[in-house]
Amino acid sequence: MAWMTYISHWFEQDDCYEGLQRANMSQVRQVGLLAAGCQPWNKDVCVANGDRFAYCATLAIYIYQLDHRYNEFKLHAIMSEHKKTITAISWCPHNPDLFASGSTDNFVIIWNVAEQKVIAKLDNTKGTPASLSWCWNADDTVAFASQRGPLFLWTISGPDSGVTVHKEAHSFLSDICIFRWHTQKKGKVVFGHIDGSLSIFQPGTDAEDPVTALEWDPLSTDYLLVANLHRGIRLVDSESLCCITTFNFPGAVASVQCLAWVPGAPGMFITGDSQVGVLRVWNVSRATPVDNFKLKKTGFHCLHVLNSPPRKKFSIQSPTKNHYTSSTSEAVPPPTLTQYQAFSVPPGHAVCCFLDGGVGLYDMGAKKWDFLRDLGHVETIFDCKFKPDDPNLLATASFDGTIKVWDINTLTAVYTSPGNEGVIYSLSWAPGDLNCIAGATSRNGAFIWDIKKGKIVQRFNEHGKNGIFCIAWSHKDSKRIATCSGDGYCIIRTVDGKVLHKYKHPAAVFGCDWSQNNRDMIATGCEDKNVRVYYVATSSDQPLKVFSGHTEKVFHVKWSPLREGILCSGSDDGSVRIWDYTKDACINVLRGHTAPVRGLMWNTEIPYLLISGSWDYTIKVWDTREGACLDTVYDHGADVYGLACHPRRPFTMASCSRDSTVRLWSLTPLITPLQINILADRSWEEIIGNTDCAVEQGMPPLLCGKVSRDIKQEVEKLSGNPRVKKLRWFSECLSPPGGSDNLWDLVAVIKGQDDSLLPQNYCKGIMHLKHLITFRTSEAQELTTVKMSKFGGGIGVPTKEERLKEAAEIHLRLGQIRRYCELMVELGEWDKALSVAPGVSVKYWKKLMQRRADQLIQEDKDDVIPYCIATGDVKKLVHFFMSRGQLKEALLVAQAACEGNMQTFHVSTPKGSSYSDDIYKEDFNELLQEACRELAEWYFQDGRAVLAACCHLAVDNIELAMAYLIRGNELELAVCVGTVLGELAGPATHYALELLARKCMMIPTWNLAADLLLMTPDSELQLVKLCAFYPGCIEEINDLHEKCKLPTVEECMQLAETAHADGNIFETIKYYLLSQEPEKALPIGIDFIKGSISSSNWTLDTIYPVLDLLSYVRTEKLLLHTCTEARNELLILCGYVGALLAIRRQYQSIVPALYEYTSQLLKRRKVSVPIKIEHLSEELDAWRACTQSINRSSEESPYTSPSDSQRMVYATLLKRLKEEPLRGIIGPDYVTGSNLPSHSDIHISCFTGLKIQGPVFFLEDGKSTISLNDALMWAKVNPFSPLGTGIRLNPF
Repeated sequence: MAWMTYISHWFEQDDCYEGLQRANMSQVRQVGLLAAGCQPWNKDVCVANGDRFAYCATLAIYIYQLDHRYNEFKLHAIMSEHKKTITAISWCPHNPDLFASGSTDNFVIIWNVAEQKVIAKLDNTKGTPASLSWCWNADDTVAFASQRGPLFLWTISGPDSGVTVHKEAHSFLSDICIFRWHTQKKGKVVFGHIDGSLSIFQPGTDAEDPVTALEWDPLSTDYLLVANLHRGIRLVDSESLCCITTFNFPGAVASVQCLAWVPGAPGMFITGDSQVGVLRVWNVSRATPVDNFKLKKTGFHCLHVLNSPPRKKFSIQSPTKNHYTSSTSEAVPPPTLTQYQAFSVPPGHAVCCFLDGGVGLYDMGAKKWDFLRDLGHVETIFDCKFKPDDPNLLATASFDGTIKVWDINTLTAVYTSPGNEGVIYSLSWAPGDLNCIAGATSRNGAFIWDIKKGKIVQRFNEHGKNGIFCIAWSHKDSKRIATCSGDGYCIIRTVDGKVLHKYKHPAAVFGCDWSQNNRDMIATGCEDKNVRVYYVATSSDQPLKVFSGHTEKVFHVKWSPLREGILCSGSDDGSVRIWDYTKDACINVLRGHTAPVRGLMWNTEIPYLLISGSWDYTIKVWDTREGACLDTVYDHGADVYGLACHPRRPFTMASCSRDSTVRLWSLTPLITPLQINILADRSWEEIIGNTDCAVEQGMPPLLCGKVSRDIKQEVEKLSGNPRVKKLRWFSECLSPPGGSDNLWDLVAVIKGQDDSLLPQNYCKGIMHLKHLITFRTSEAQELTTVKMSKFGGGIGVPTKEERLKEAAEIHLRLGQIRRYCELMVELGEWDKALSVAPGVSVKYWKKLMQRRADQLIQEDKDDVIPYCIATGDVKKLVHFFMSRGQLKEALLVAQAACEGNMQTFHVSTPKGSSYSDDIYKEDFNELLQEACRELAEWYFQDGRAVLAACCHLAVDNIELAMAYLIRGNELELAVCVGTVLGELAGPATHYALELLARKCMMIPTWNLAADLLLMTPDSELQLVKLCAFYPGCIEEINDLHEKCKLPTVEECMQLAETAHADGNIFETIKYYLLSQEPEKALPIGIDFIKGSISSSNWTLDTIYPVLDLLSYVRTEKLLLHTCTEARNELLILCGYVGALLAIRRQYQSIVPALYEYTSQLLKRRKVSVPIKIEHLSEELDAWRACTQSINRSSEESPYTSPSDSQRMVYATLLKRLKEEPLRGIIGPDYVTGSNLPSHSDIHISCFTGLKIQGPVFFLEDGKSTISLNDALMWAKVNPFSPLGTGIRLNPF
């Protein structure tokens, strides 16, 4: 086991527990990531190999990997080591785990993708590696060249390691654009130059005609495809230096930016146009394209072809083939091939990168995007702000000259500013619903962009060509906009451009912020190290106050939204200072950043909470009362610039960075006690407070903002039981985006709320199945009738054809065949209309055939979908969709069938068997549940537990919905939803309350834990565990006992002795644990468990209750020197029973670790327990052999069946386990953000030795780490730490 090497020293030491701290995890959770786009300025910036592809933004490389289960590519890693622009990347042809990258800071780096780390680095490369490529003739050599050469060869390892210069490739007359090694002919290389020449040809003409793309023919040793910007594409023989074929474009304007051979189709290649995003498919035997696909409005930047990823072998039995043919199966004539279709479009996926930073994976066979990451920023993002009236819209401003507006629920761009404004440093939304954004640029002044009109409606040029570093639109007076600039002025003007004030500073002004409490007050941050406050209601241009104290320039300043007169400033000296305007003083200095501070953000509900972002790549969360840093976040891979949150979602924060990403964070873990006060229905005084009270030292967090006060007001207006509404409103305020609104809408539907009260965007999420068909039908009708004039020129507005096509697809999935046919005819896709027309009637089909004859339309490919719908073969279609990973489609079709929208042809069945409609309906219901389960699992595996729960609520499966929330560790949300749903969610709600009570033990808020447990029925045993573990003095313990209705400590001692005399083991242990001498319970309980295990027919249910109770012995008693042997035996028994529980719950990833942990303790500690190491390894091998078909992934070694003895051992094991009492919580835990790669914060799991993806959990030594998912599963089956110290694990 890999992890043993990390932590084995713990097992050696029996009593060395000094200096251990509590295990912990980061307070701030990453819940979303907006990946960057692909940079458009260098050539070789997208590569692919096997089931991975990669592209680069300016400073980071994004790697996507095929998820074989769902047949889709997912972001696997972000590699960021380069500090300046990446110039080229190249995948190693011999090893799919390695690739190389070069950058303008003269570095070449070799990466291992699987381990996500740098394995070799070459610095000072004597010139920028403008292009680079692995050598095909050597396993570990990378070649790179600067513009004029020479070609350097870097051998990474072995006896010849080092850098050499290619013997001939140097002293070029023209700059190198690109070079390529031949894949077959050893050492053969071709260079394309800026003047159009190839390095193995005669020089080109004097006029510049750069070589834009070069690729060797993989099937020939001499042929070469060359593309020039103006001259087009040629197939060239590199030996005879003559041109074999020149390829002709349909129009003179078309020019090629990139090309690629299609590996699976000999003689086929594809090209991408440079002006418009047209992908063309060619065959070397003809001079014109075989096919053209217009994919985007912007031109291509680069292309790469992946062989088609293997279709997922879904674990769903495909239905048996139907041996009956329909009456019309012979009637459709075979299509005649047109000259175009004689060359069929090859199967394969093209990785396409566009000039606007878009990146996508296009399925050429199916003619659809498998994945499109459109409109990502490709450069540093300097600022981000939420729209004042919509917490779901976030605007970002970037070095790439654009402002983009994102929907943070779907993480997609919905608007982008027109044109390129140069570098945009800052943005500010107009107040309220004005729908405008003001932007500040480095050289082109400031502007106002009207989003709905899609154009710039105003420009401000008062600062001339000087950079404007900050722009601020007053939210108290929508007519005023402030800007501050490198020219030393802060200018206040009206929206129409009238200058009101010009405040002169002694040096450049970098930041300004309007007070949120006084509309006429504005603060500035200046290069002269000072903060100034101005009052704009007077004509004076002198500041009211000047605050000095920073030792370097001041960048941003921010007024507190909750505390009048309080503001903060961030400086290049690495500190954040808090100033009190009313006292004229600095009241705190926050030190901890090691580089200049840029981002600053006050929380809008907790008055003392401040967040800062810095050039040291970190985000820090501060308690400004005592200046303590509560948490540090390391996930960004470069300088952090902008921080933002929305008052309506105050604990969701967005951050942006020089690494070109925007990340979303949940700050809710910082206020856990407050959240639990709401769940436990505590008084308003413990939830909402005033600012003065909340900022007192040592006060627990209280909500002081407008949103919480509004909720309180609304709740107090309600008659009857307001708890349901209170839970929902607070949950929506505290939960991050990503499905919680959707979840509450579904809860309301289940509780019988009137459909007219559902919000407008309900139909965009996961709908309850009773609405699915209705909503999609009306959507189809709207798409058919909508007029283009209604839509402005926003991003990607679909054409009329696209709208009709989308409408037709929806009608088809709803079983409305005739409407589909008519729309297809309107679009000219006759073959599709004809293929399903018999589903209406043969007569209608004949009519269509006649109309078809009137028009001659180019033929297109047939689809399997229309045939299935027309023949009513729903099962085949659902499985077809599921096998392709199109789970939402499968769900829609299954629901349509359940509602009777699919016409099923009852073909003649064998005698004696007849199918009633009810049986068909039952079949469809089963299909529907299956499709729902698959879709939920897809969301869950993607780290979106809330949306997975929505899928189950949509089919009224409350039990599974609750289980997914618990498995995603969304405990507070599970309790809120479960409380509202009532009895059906009961068992799961009670389990979630128990886990939350464990969380409270760590905060520690013991009274809250007791309140939560008292909300569950039959809570006595849980309350006993809570009181047993409570570490207070006798008086405090007795107070807690009284609250929990348990006897006093003294009475418990007497009750324990009485029970012992009566031979009642469980009661004896229970009362000893509650007494002054809880350690007396250990030998009694351990002897009972050892006795049980010694018999052959024991089961988990006989020993687990006793062991679970014993594990709550107070830590300080368990760690006593006198308890060493009992402690070791307890840890071993908990480890072994934990392994069995993990098998029962299917926690595959931790089963081996639990067995190994138990074995190591048995090896290294003096104990006498009836468990043998050989027996443990026998059980583990049997479990592995008998469950390998579930555990293995599709690429691994073939299945080998278990031996008879292994089957017997596993059967005995299963007998002991019995069934899990709580249905649904079987399966691994997967928390929000588990799929998000971190940039720079790399931790290695001591279970696997591999890098941890997603949230990390630190063990009590402060060094060892495991993933939060593994920590949660471990704690649910074994309460003690994996380090064998006897300290309890509490990751909840």
